[in-house]
Amino acid sequence: MFQASIVEFDPSHNTCCVYDEKLPTMAVFKDILEFMKRLPIQKALTNQHLVFRSHIDHFWKNATYDEKSNVITSSVSLNGENKAIVITEKLVREVLDFPDDDDSPTKFPERMVKGCVLRMGCNGPLNSANY
Repeated sequence: MFQASIVEFDPSHNTCCVYDEKLPTMAVFKDILEFMKRLPIQKALTNQHLVFRSHIDHFWKNATYDEKSNVITSSVSLNGENKAIVITEKLVREVLDFPDDDDSPTKFPERMVKGCVLRMGCNGPLNSANY
């Protein structure tokens, strides 16, 4: 059983992309923005909700991951009462409006991902990143 409390919080976790084509700095990304609008993960990348860091820290402090069932479970306090929170892949797909059919990929081949990264203009080392 994986104990998530050993995972350290990083400020870049739980952040969203902002791609507003009206911003002058986003003009160079026009083609990428058009592509991003067609992605089924657009909502996951762009929806922003107010979440307090203390809530995130509390969630992960109490979280456990069951590798057998692929479920994250945590406990949060709601009105002084502890409530169990269970996160499944199905729930994530539902909340983020992911398409849920047999043809929807959940994983892409590493070679394809690296090819896309190169076509986007990445000049850095590709073998050191996690895909």
